[in-house]
Amino acid sequence: MLGLACLPSMAMAVGKCERLVVTGSPDAPPYSWRDPQDPRHLIGANVELLQHIGSELGLKVEVLYAGKRSDAQAEVRSGRMDLLVDAPLAVAELTALDYIHPPVLQNEYLVWTRHDAALAYENLADLHQHQGAISEKARLTPEFEAFSKTELKLTRVPNLTQAFQKLLLGQVDYVLAGRYAGMAMAQSLGMANDLIARGLPLDRPGLYLALSHNSACNDAWLRGQLAKKLTELPASGVAQEVLQRNIERWQAQLQAPLDAPKQ
Repeated sequence: MLGLACLPSMAMAVGKCERLVVTGSPDAPPYSWRDPQDPRHLIGANVELLQHIGSELGLKVEVLYAGKRSDAQAEVRSGRMDLLVDAPLAVAELTALDYIHPPVLQNEYLVWTRHDAALAYENLADLHQHQGAISEKARLTPEFEAFSKTELKLTRVPNLTQAFQKLLLGQVDYVLAGRYAGMAMAQSLGMANDLIARGLPLDRPGLYLALSHNSACNDAWLRGQLAKKLTELPASGVAQEVLQRNIERWQAQLQAPLDAPKQ
């Protein structure tokens, strides 16, 4: 009888996921990007935080490069890989992915201008008559994306480097860019004394863990444990430490021309 009573708990233990195969965006520093020293893997703040959570749960987490962002999403939707480490919330993806709340981190988008800019920015209405720029790699919330297309004059450029260069040359009045990506890029380009982030964030898209419906690891236990650990992160101070460390890591790579990832 005692032996039989132990069987269900043993079965549950065996059934628990022991290894997560993960991927994400290869070009979204400081949150996730391809490791120039080990191109098979991704590195970044979201990657490191998931690995931290995985170690606390007794899970082995391997974060692999799976191609560009759309290819990574396809790998996870299919179940060939278990989880996305930096997924923006998209209603259309709810049929394929379970988003774990709260987000790992939030990417705050700010208005960046030149220090000597005549643009007086207090709120969104102040931007309507001015020409701005934004990287094509930016991931805004659907609501702000729709607003920006109808209400703002934004030129989309291939990357943040080009957006900031246009700003410095006076070809645009402002750039919409993430707080940390903007800070690191301005410093790496030697523009830190020329550019400034103004006002409150215009958009705060969350970067979520998104578990595939087709993953063998997708069960109530894992979803619950991930949500619990993510909820505990802000109070622990770990997230901010990891984010700062990866900002510095990316800055160091940008200053080494051979290793610099394309942002």
